[in-house]
Amino acid sequence: MIILTKQADNDLRVIYEYIAFTLLEPEITATQLDRIEKSILSIDEMPERFKVIEKEPWYSRGLRQMPVDNFIVFYVSKAEDETVTVIRVMYGGRDIDNQLKNINQ
Repeated sequence: MIILTKQADNDLRVIYEYIAFTLLEPEITATQLDRIEKSILSIDEMPERFKVIEKEPWYSRGLRQMPVDNFIVFYVSKAEDETVTVIRVMYGGRDIDNQLKNINQ
């Protein structure tokens, strides 16, 4: 089962708005979000295939990162209840370390 946090859901909305309204590329918006969403849904099959972030405290918490084009999906998987929780979705060019500081996972 895949769970999106409120922050991850908000991240997807921000990505949509940026591409559609700032870059004025509505066709690209739909295609890009479709690729991100399909990738998120695919995590459920083999969540361990993407690497755990090597920095603490994320390593000990099992935070993984999955690249999707220019974006990164951050998630945690729990084998015991077969869940994948998507924590954040963000542009790979952002200051990732700074953005991850705001996660209370």
